[in-house]
Amino acid sequence: FTVLLFTAAATTNGFSVPSASSNAQLKADLLQRIRTLKELKERDGDFSIDFGVKGGEIDKKSRAPQKVDFYTISEDVGKAADEVIGITSELEKCSPTDNPTQYLGDKEKGNEAPLNGEWKLLFTTAADANFSKNSKRGSASVKNVVNACKGSITNVIDFQGESTADDETTSTKKVPLVKQLNVVIGAKPASKSRVGLQFKYAKVVFSRFFGLKRQWNLYIPVPAPFITRLIVFFSRIFRFGRKDKKVPPKAYFDVLYLDNELRIQRTGEDNLFVQAKPTWDDAVPFFT
Repeated sequence: FTVLLFTAAATTNGFSVPSASSNAQLKADLLQRIRTLKELKERDGDFSIDFGVKGGEIDKKSRAPQKVDFYTISEDVGKAADEVIGITSELEKCSPTDNPTQYLGDKEKGNEAPLNGEWKLLFTTAADANFSKNSKRGSASVKNVVNACKGSITNVIDFQGESTADDETTSTKKVPLVKQLNVVIGAKPASKSRVGLQFKYAKVVFSRFFGLKRQWNLYIPVPAPFITRLIVFFSRIFRFGRKDKKVPPKAYFDVLYLDNELRIQRTGEDNLFVQAKPTWDDAVPFFT
């Protein structure tokens, strides 16, 4: 790929304005590659990822999200995913936002933060964010809501349920037991491009209560930092006398590209996320 050089002028909302159309072309190419990837997955199949270690969602040792291998579906799907990742690398070189974490956690100016708002998923390598109808988890749509004033991020998963045929011409979707999952995370700037994360709690929205069609919520505290510290503490005891020391890993993501439509980030587990604002009309057909 060829990336044109450009001069940029800062704007009040934290974004810079490129003087060339390289970004727009790369973004169009990105959507085209995502379209191709989705078409190939419809032809060749999709991941069958279920909850937990056994389901391939998280790593057995680290308990971090697994990284999917698109080549396990087919050679064509693997190559198409590589092309998507390749374009994100090119976009990273020309991100128009100098300070992506600006105003994150600022009660007064949070609404001006470049990261603020709702972001819907276009592509990811993270197993825990890949959903398909041929798994026990079922298909789902994934979005990420940043409340910069509060310094919080909410990952929202809306489960879509299974389609059942009423007759030869019509079908209805069965409402799943778990209707929605929300994971609330504290977020604060660790640098201009890195966001430090602290998991707060999860909210599970159920569609039924003991067979009754009554929606109810279950709140689950997420004690990940505490448990991680305990594991490291006891591992130090059993390694008494050794010089090597481990510290609890810190959760974070690095913003690789950001404008008012597109956001590309990489997590501490090396998983790539490509997200877009719902207002970017060209991206709407490709939301997961």
